[in-house]
Amino acid sequence: MHVVPLPALADNYIWLLHDDAGQAIVVDPGDAGPVEAALSGRALQLRAILLTHHHGDHVAGAAALRERHGATVYGPRDERIGAVDRRVGQGDVVSLDRPRARFEVIDVPGHTRSHIAYAGEGLLFCGDTLFSLGCGRLFEGTPAQMLASLERLAALPGDLKVCCGHEYTQANGRFAREVDPANPALAARCEEAAEARAHGRPTLPVPLASELACNPFLRIDSEPLTDWASRGHAGGSRVERFAALRAAKDAFQG
Repeated sequence: MHVVPLPALADNYIWLLHDDAGQAIVVDPGDAGPVEAALSGRALQLRAILLTHHHGDHVAGAAALRERHGATVYGPRDERIGAVDRRVGQGDVVSLDRPRARFEVIDVPGHTRSHIAYAGEGLLFCGDTLFSLGCGRLFEGTPAQMLASLERLAALPGDLKVCCGHEYTQANGRFAREVDPANPALAARCEEAAEARAHGRPTLPVPLASELACNPFLRIDSEPLTDWASRGHAGGSRVERFAALRAAKDAFQG
């Protein structure tokens, strides 16, 4: 299976998967245009559309693509998303024949109340829950929900390639180095991201194992993060540390 990040809108990625027979899936098509161009340019047939959450920059192109290509749309159990053929949630499996692919569905509330992720084929499509070196803003959920969601993702196999919804790696890295400045894996990841962007390449996908080593929101129990919290940023509980870290990121101007 081939995976292609399609840049869209300001900083989104729409994820295109296809096999050697020309059968394709797209994830979070916030704009139909880049998908249509990629399908045409690669002579692909769109068979399925996977949606992670209801925000327009992730779903706005789905209805047009469904109508034109007859693709089956999978999405969360959230009536705010129209044109969904099969609503899925925790424990469900999306199993496709063309292209042959299988994804487990994981509930990851926090960014929105009904956010889901898809894990399979060596890939993790996590929308706006997990970003490289960061996590999503808490628009509808609580810090406890988001922390639990991130822990659910962190427990997945480390060789999964993280395919998130935005190119935020460099901005996230600047904040991450403020709270975890002595982390050599983080420094290396930031250099790698800078090199990629300087040459017009995406910083994604990235192995989950890299995020476990670098992403402060997945390292809430590490000594650097507990030290950071102890310097007046948060109380002693894990949720309080996470909430303080997310609030600090929201306010960060770097």
